[in-house]
Amino acid sequence: MWRDNLRGIYYIALKDLKTYYLKGSAVSWGIVFPITWILAFYLRNPQDFKELVPGLIAMTILFSTTATETVVINFELRLGSLERLLLAPIDISAVLLGKVLGGVVFGFVMTAVATIGSVVMLGLHPNVLYLIIIIIPSLFVFSSLGAFLCLTVREVFEAQTLLNLPRFLMVFLSGVIYPISKMPLALQYFSYLLPLTYTVYGLQLSFSAASSKMVFLYTLILTSFFMIFTVPAVMLFRKKFE
Repeated sequence: MWRDNLRGIYYIALKDLKTYYLKGSAVSWGIVFPITWILAFYLRNPQDFKELVPGLIAMTILFSTTATETVVINFELRLGSLERLLLAPIDISAVLLGKVLGGVVFGFVMTAVATIGSVVMLGLHPNVLYLIIIIIPSLFVFSSLGAFLCLTVREVFEAQTLLNLPRFLMVFLSGVIYPISKMPLALQYFSYLLPLTYTVYGLQLSFSAASSKMVFLYTLILTSFFMIFTVPAVMLFRKKFE
């Protein structure tokens, strides 16, 4: 059974990549928006641009994984194509994980472009191991967040509207463009409830010269966020077909 589930996850993700993710709108929203945002700050203060690179990568992860993830499930529920997937000999949780994996793979491609471009253009020397162990769980976290929020509503536009609130809260309160240490104390506490905070912290350590075991703690926290979003998402997904 587990082999059937793995094959199902793979082919569902592959189908979603071909059908939804590798489109101009998804690519532009996933990578052009964060780059445009960061360039606005670069033009304001070019000397500190290197410090913004972790934020650029974090926003690319966030927006590339969620750009289409909130659309795919509800769109296919309306078309009835998800019901056909359930005829396959795989568990319903495998169907959802296949959807999440599609967002992860697309996000990885977009993030790789942003990361490699930043490293080459600015002559940076990041810790590759740290980058990998922070970026990979972050991709799963935000793709599963998109799937979870998508399943809490019925319409595609509702999911996109709902997702904008946590996305922009995380952009402003997770240290992407403004240091958390300079925020009011109440906002500092709140920022530690946001997964993007740990992505930003981990990426900052990846681009620093110092070595720190804290990056492994951030990886563990991000993995916990993935479970927090995935478990209720699977439960909601099952209820859709009861």
